[in-house]
Amino acid sequence: MSTDTERKKVSLPALYRMKADGRPIVMLTCYDYPTAHFQDQAGVDMILVGDSLGMTMLGYETTLPVTMDDMIRHAQAVRRGAPHVWLVGDMPYMSYQPSTEAAIRNAGRFMAEAGCDAVKLEGGREMADRVAAIVASGIPVMGHLGLTPQSAGALGGFRLQGKDAHKAKRIIDDVAILIDAGAFAVLLELVPEQVCRIAAERSKEAIIIGLGSGPAADGQLLIYHDMFGLYPHFRPRMAKMYADAGKIILDGIRQYRAEVTDGE
Repeated sequence: MSTDTERKKVSLPALYRMKADGRPIVMLTCYDYPTAHFQDQAGVDMILVGDSLGMTMLGYETTLPVTMDDMIRHAQAVRRGAPHVWLVGDMPYMSYQPSTEAAIRNAGRFMAEAGCDAVKLEGGREMADRVAAIVASGIPVMGHLGLTPQSAGALGGFRLQGKDAHKAKRIIDDVAILIDAGAFAVLLELVPEQVCRIAAERSKEAIIIGLGSGPAADGQLLIYHDMFGLYPHFRPRMAKMYADAGKIILDGIRQYRAEVTDGE
């Protein structure tokens, strides 16, 4: 386990070197200070403060109600807990879609107010101008293709994307378009393994992160609450559960309640 004195801050050149050397990049979501501390100590390379916090932390049914203020508050907490990781702030719904000006302004909030290292936004060719504008302002950008939760309704729900040849080609082409626009990385969520492999092979120095898209990516992302059974409503099939922490917590609370009730 790394200590604060041993670990250096992860930089973008270090991430590029990991890709060049074939060393997989480890990425997790995180939304709070104590969890961020554990992830930093465990040696996680990248953390995404995802708008998934709307569901996992705030109890919404989708990510759509999440605001920039929500994201900034949680990103600040994660930054304090994980000073050594490469921290990515997730641009919430309608924080970047209306205009390039809105995209730059809100991306800048992540950097100035929360100390993030980069931002992430959803969408392919239709968002290339947003990516280019944010990058031109000096802020690294991660793209997000495949299953994009802010557009899940239009995509037919939370299901595998790019299964037919036409849709697969569009995803692969969109990866190239985002990289040409300046994205340092692209997250491919729930796409076929072959699509992810082709994207990784063609991405040059840009980083491909996979979420439920097979082992061919340059790194992997998991939703923290999925890997420990902490989200009560559903558990995605593609998410490996490393421990059922939800059951441990529930059993502990029940034991505490019983002891208090019995006067122990």
